Amino acid sequence: MSTLTCPAGHPSETADFCDYCGAKMAGAASQPGTASPPVTAPLPDAAAEPAAAAAGLRTCPNCHVATAGAARFCEECGYDHTTGKVPAVAPASAQTSPATPVAPAAAGAWTATVAADRAYFEANELDGVSFPAGTQTRSFTLTGPQMRIGRASPSRGVFPEIDLSADPLDPGISHSHAVLTQTTTGSWLLADLGSTNGTYLNGATDPLAAGEMVSVSSGDRIHVGAWTTITVHAPGG
Repeated sequence: MSTLTCPAGHPSETADFCDYCGAKMAGAASQPGTASPPVTAPLPDAAAEPAAAAAGLRTCPNCHVATAGAARFCEECGYDHTTGKVPAVAPASAQTSPATPVAPAAAGAWTATVAADRAYFEANELDGVSFPAGTQTRSFTLTGPQMRIGRASPSRGVFPEIDLSADPLDPGISHSHAVLTQTTTGSWLLADLGSTNGTYLNGATDPLAAGEMVSVSSGDRIHVGAWTTITVHAPGG
């Protein structure tokens, strides 16, 4: 299979979305209401940062990826330029309890179900992308304090708690795509981590702005990638 180059400069073996960063390849149809993705280019190390600055790019101090624009979160690793931290970069098994105890749900835990959503897929009208056959719904328990949504990448130290890298792989999902954060009352907030293809809530035509935090209620649907819908459920819901 021939290797292509995505708009961000990454080598990709897929022609619809980059299999490295999830960026839409040249010639692929755009999602309705989605702004053109920022141009990103990997930098090998911190020594290349002066060159990036001279070109008007901002370099992530965590993964050294140069990005055009002023998004709060690094699309590649999720680094928060405001707080100087990377949300939930450790595997779930290695996380420690938050310093401030989070109030448990009234009768159990919140959950999230992940499914291939044909209605959402058909609304996007993405040329060259086929809806997967034989998919199964998966369920994740939301344990807090954060549940990151994306594709695992051991080489980059990215281990999202809601890992969407299993087959069939949705090509429009970034490694660090979005994050659910639990509040002290046990409810949840959703934020996009500067993903290339956006995060949509309940079929909205416009994606969430990077870093924008919105409340999610039981039954709300989070749309990411080309066909993936994540539905959140309150305890007993």
